[in-house]
Amino acid sequence: MPITTAYKTEIQRVSILDEHGNFDEKLGKDLIPDADLVRLYEAMVTCRVLDEIAFKLQRSGRMGTYPQNMGQEAPSLGASYVLNKDDWIVTCYRENCGLFWRGVPMESILLHWMGDERGNAMPREHFATPIAVPIGTQMLHATGLAWASKYRGEKRISCTFFGDGASSEGDFHEACNFAANLEIPVVFVCQNNFWAISSPGKVNCSAPTLAQRALAYGMPTIQVDGNDLFAVVKVMRDAAAWTREHGKPHFVEAVTYRLGDHTTADDARRYRDQAEVELWKTRDPITRIYDYMKSRKLWDDSKEATTRERAAVNANAAVATAEGIAEPHRQDYFNAMYAELPADLATQLATHNTHSLGQTEEAAHVATEALAKAHASHH
Repeated sequence: MPITTAYKTEIQRVSILDEHGNFDEKLGKDLIPDADLVRLYEAMVTCRVLDEIAFKLQRSGRMGTYPQNMGQEAPSLGASYVLNKDDWIVTCYRENCGLFWRGVPMESILLHWMGDERGNAMPREHFATPIAVPIGTQMLHATGLAWASKYRGEKRISCTFFGDGASSEGDFHEACNFAANLEIPVVFVCQNNFWAISSPGKVNCSAPTLAQRALAYGMPTIQVDGNDLFAVVKVMRDAAAWTREHGKPHFVEAVTYRLGDHTTADDARRYRDQAEVELWKTRDPITRIYDYMKSRKLWDDSKEATTRERAAVNANAAVATAEGIAEPHRQDYFNAMYAELPADLATQLATHNTHSLGQTEEAAHVATEALAKAHASHH
């Protein structure tokens, strides 16, 4: 029998506004209205300013470990900009910009890193899941959420973010396999920032692109300049539309860079060449939009100063809110557990002891009445 080609493909890479100011007028035309571009830029600046303030909070002992987002603002922001408000956004821990665009309060992010679980109680109207620190687990959550929406006959999709290192986790492959084989509408966004903490990308994947990993699952896949907000908006808009229409997963590799350390507990100077960092600073997504807007007379130094001052005021207000939050009440544990509290746990809440655990509802009721009578006779 002759040798034939079993499979052949190519992976496209999308860039619209590069670090040299070159803008593809055909691809970029009417992609982001000027007014929206200004708002998106202001959102990136606000995220960057919060990063600077959060870093100081950690260094002064007012907050625990914190992962700065600087350099990676565009992928999550571009996605949040184009997704429907009721699409799920399922993040790891470097997507603050997209979460803030969704309306998630800045103090929620600060509370999370201050160790207060109330920071993880994302309001339902934002359709955002809590920050996921374990590497890769959130991809399965995104798949489950989209699966539930499909089961209900909704047109809601989910969009999940993860790093290059997470694409080597078993959870990644399980999520991709489920989503592809069961035709679940998920957009998988791999933020390839070249470093999985101190492990370089070439250790995680020997292939030329991480986008290739989607091919094994039969997903459409594409690579995008993740520091180019215009390109991210185009690619994410197309991917979300395709996923919504076909009810199947789509993969996006956003090539970006982590300008800071992995977290405030890390010192990237020990494993990363500073020349590489300096190169990527010239590709900064914020600088890119700033220069573009100035060239089109949409921005000036006065607007920049005003934006940064306002961002600092808002970020400091969020810090004050997070640090000034009332102490949690012990009944919050019960209130956050079930929509309707089971009888034995209701008894535990009422009596502040665990004697009722494992009892039948009738026995728990009897125990509660007996305890109430004992308290009454004592007083």
